[in-house]
Amino acid sequence: MPNRESGSERYYRDAVHNIIRVDARTAEGRLFADLIDTPEFQRLRRIRQLGLAYFAYQSAEHSRFTHSLGAFNLATRVLAKLSSDHNLSDEERIAVRAAALLHDIGHGAFSHVIEAILGFHHEEYSIAAISEPQTRINQVLTAFSPSLADDVASMIKGTFRRRALAQLISSQLDVDRMDYLLRDSLMTGAKYGVYDLEWIVKSIEIDEENDRIFVAAPGIAAVEDYLQARYYMFRQVYFHRTLRAAESVLKSLLHRAIVVYGSSGDVWHLSGSAVEKILRGERLDLEKHLELDDTDVLFHIKQWRSSSDPILSDLANRFIDRQIFKAFDLDMNGDEKAVFLERARSVVERNGFDPEYYLVEDSAKHADYYFYSRDTHDQKNLIFVEHGYSRPKIREISEVSAAVRGLQEGYRAQRVCFPAELRNEIEALYRP
Repeated sequence: MPNRESGSERYYRDAVHNIIRVDARTAEGRLFADLIDTPEFQRLRRIRQLGLAYFAYQSAEHSRFTHSLGAFNLATRVLAKLSSDHNLSDEERIAVRAAALLHDIGHGAFSHVIEAILGFHHEEYSIAAISEPQTRINQVLTAFSPSLADDVASMIKGTFRRRALAQLISSQLDVDRMDYLLRDSLMTGAKYGVYDLEWIVKSIEIDEENDRIFVAAPGIAAVEDYLQARYYMFRQVYFHRTLRAAESVLKSLLHRAIVVYGSSGDVWHLSGSAVEKILRGERLDLEKHLELDDTDVLFHIKQWRSSSDPILSDLANRFIDRQIFKAFDLDMNGDEKAVFLERARSVVERNGFDPEYYLVEDSAKHADYYFYSRDTHDQKNLIFVEHGYSRPKIREISEVSAAVRGLQEGYRAQRVCFPAELRNEIEALYRP
């Protein structure tokens, strides 16, 4: 537990980084201690880092709070390394560290799951929470420096100049990814996300001429390791069939709740709450968004188990009791897939289920976030490395790494999710 005495050092015990230190005896350290103590940041304790991954990996209970502290710690370490060879102002260092700490402040309940259902991106709310004067976070930042909130927001948007420093917060090799790969790997028990963090930190440099970060030649193998870790963590954890099947139940459940509410049906809700606004189909304003966390959603789902609407009640019970759908890979061409899905729809209907809620297609839509590709028009989405020792040049990593070129195809997958009791009947429709 951190020491909360004003003006003292705080030590946060961390599963990945061991000890994360905040020295509140200095003005800079007091700033970060005050940011951590804001209601907006404390809310991150109530949002799971991996959404519904605990349905597949029972120990994946870690929060956005712990990840944000981890990203902050890595930013502090990388800046300390870069400061030995590059001229970084105090204002720049503070902005980078604050942005690392606050980059996920706008995440919704169950992290990315609710984003997909409600159609927003957490970065929009993160920037608003930092920029709008009614938040405690903005007040703390502005009290420290009138320009700090704008600098932090521009870091997260990727528009900060110097661009190299913004890349530490948002790029293909940023402190966000570097922390969550190790953290998610450790907390799920899946070993695919382990890579040589220490060597990457040691090897990060700034290309002053082109205002970008790069990795010195001795660190190329560590970056290859890091990119392969991202690839396999997506395939084995982030796109795990059980996790995605649980998400399909939640999506169907919330969709049904909105439909039933719209027809004045039996959907219990707390009056004036963020959930009520969601049921109305309204976009949440910043205040309501920051009010919502995992516990609010779970509380309402538990009440919906008693709904007189049979579909809502059934889906709520399935979610709470982990009687989730089964996921079936659609490893077939377009024509075969269309025929299969039509037959699967008939099976679902014949067994008394509404296909709108009990037959859910799922695809790896956000795979590009996890897989490195040089096919981009934004330089921040490329990783540059120093190649050669006698006459080194800075080049994009896939130009010099066969291992990275092998990852360029990425990963494409599509599945269909349905009630587990229909598994044999639906899987029998396709025998390759």
